[in-house]
Amino acid sequence: MPDSAYFLPACLLLGLPFLGFLLLWLAGKGFNKAAGWAGTIITASGLVTSLLYADSQTLHVVSFHWLTIGDTSIDFPFRFDALTCMMLVIVHFVALLVQLYSTSYLRGDQNLHRYFAFIQLFLFSMIGIVLSGSLLVMYIFWELVGLSSYLLIGFWYFKPRAVWAAQKAFVLNRIGDAAFLTGILMLFYYIGSTDFEVLSMKIDSISPGILTAIGLCLFGGCMGKSAQFPLSGWLPDAMEGPTPVSALIHAATMVAAGIFLLARISFLLTFDAKLVITIIGTITMLIGAVRATQVWDIKRVLAYSTMSQLGLMVVAVGFGSWQTALFHLATHAFFKAGLFLSAGSVIHAVTPSDLGSDFDLQDMRTMGGLRKALPVTFICFSVCASALAGLPFFSGFLSKDAIITEGFLWAAELGALFYIFPILVILSAGLTAYYMTRQLWLVFFGENRFNATHIHPHESPAVMWLPMAILAVLSIFIWFSWNPFDAAGWFLAFIGQHSETHLVWVPVVASLTTFASIFLAYREIKTENPFGVNAVKATNASNVLQNFVWLRDYSNTQYFIIPFAFITKYLKIFEKRIIDSFVDSLAKMSVVLGHLIGWFDRFFVDGGVNLLVFSIKSGGQAVRNLQNGKIQSYFIVTAMGVFLLILWLVIL
Repeated sequence: MPDSAYFLPACLLLGLPFLGFLLLWLAGKGFNKAAGWAGTIITASGLVTSLLYADSQTLHVVSFHWLTIGDTSIDFPFRFDALTCMMLVIVHFVALLVQLYSTSYLRGDQNLHRYFAFIQLFLFSMIGIVLSGSLLVMYIFWELVGLSSYLLIGFWYFKPRAVWAAQKAFVLNRIGDAAFLTGILMLFYYIGSTDFEVLSMKIDSISPGILTAIGLCLFGGCMGKSAQFPLSGWLPDAMEGPTPVSALIHAATMVAAGIFLLARISFLLTFDAKLVITIIGTITMLIGAVRATQVWDIKRVLAYSTMSQLGLMVVAVGFGSWQTALFHLATHAFFKAGLFLSAGSVIHAVTPSDLGSDFDLQDMRTMGGLRKALPVTFICFSVCASALAGLPFFSGFLSKDAIITEGFLWAAELGALFYIFPILVILSAGLTAYYMTRQLWLVFFGENRFNATHIHPHESPAVMWLPMAILAVLSIFIWFSWNPFDAAGWFLAFIGQHSETHLVWVPVVASLTTFASIFLAYREIKTENPFGVNAVKATNASNVLQNFVWLRDYSNTQYFIIPFAFITKYLKIFEKRIIDSFVDSLAKMSVVLGHLIGWFDRFFVDGGVNLLVFSIKSGGQAVRNLQNGKIQSYFIVTAMGVFLLILWLVIL
């Protein structure tokens, strides 16, 4: 098709969700019952449009002129290519299932019209990022995604923690976005454009040092949206929003935007920039994996898991293989959305009949033995957890195998020191298998640990478990590669990965690490107090030092987890004493400098102006006093004038 044929799909893909947002928002509470189905139909229409106009073989660009500044013309380009096709299908499909699920999960909420309106705004913003043909256009929609996430995380605005979590996400993302904007302005200065096609042709005109700085500034946007260290603190707290929102944010929208950005700008990332990206991604991956082993909230475990998996995707980009990063993004979208929706099904099942109960719906220590009461949820959760853990015959195994292979190939070219990164990826995969086994047992196995008089577990209705089942089916390997032990299937070829290199021993080592981790978790299950489920925490769970002490009491896990907890402890100390101290010092210096500038402005700038005004006013007042209509005054003025004139002539 010619490029002009893509004008209509560009308008439909962006126009449908935006109109849906306006209509649902303006419809009011009277439209609550139909809001979910209206949002689902709008999203389904977008999915059909994405499939009808999918063309991965040819680049199509649709451009709209915005304004002209001097000789510079600024346009709004939208591009359709293989990346666009992949992301449009994933975003629409996951959003469709989440909205279908939400029609039952949030039934009875008084503000459903507002909830589905916000989802449509979120969808509009994310589609805008996916279609963007330039960094400037992407930045506009990037900020809209930040706004949408703020609205959805704080949807239950009457809950103080939800409002706090939304504000935290908004502020931390603004920090990353400031760096992102800096990189865009630097590209404007050096090249005069942010269009991806123009950048690819003129990028060689920038010196390597400046290009590295630009790449790291753009990566700052990824650090905010994709929750990379040290801007990752908002992600676990985002769980205060509704569970379907967590599935949407963690699977296909907000957190995926940063990885998509890195894929788009991969051609301008220098080796130094990629090395920094690899280090940041590794730190994030390890912190997320370790923290997931230490929390009891069913959703927070998955949140820290998302943080770890995003770090893994960033590491893949650092390895120079954005294709495998997007491969893992695609597989992760399905099994992580399935896990969050399954977690929502569990929360729905253990909601007490006594609404006045102080029972914590999300604490895994008060669950257990739910596999019989929730058979469908148990199967869906188990399949998606297996994919996340990287077990063979599941999609996560293929995408992780691809990243690990690229890591070892990358290290082989650079030297022995760089092997530490793919090795840490394998160890992190082992931690993932460990904490998912822990979560699966705490929720579905063992004895019931809840008050049976108020809780009557029951399976979710079909409108909830059907999306979970679809996502579980899509977590199986067959959809991405015919060979369950080789990631080089149609999907990687679709997004541009044509390398035939395959290290046979990588899936073997990765599988052995995964099974060893599951075995360690199984040994812990057989202890008298598995995972310390009956332990009473003396301090907040976010205290890493206290968690380190807690872990020390369990001999079955100490050699497995403590090394990572040790690293996490010192990373926290580094953040507190170095990063926080620097920020505090910078703030204090800014305050002192502000006071000095204020004093100078008050006494010198304002003082000079005030002195001039006073002098003119006093002189005018003196002259005005002489012009009083009295002949004596005029005589004195005349005499003084003559006297001064004679004095002037004498002096000269």
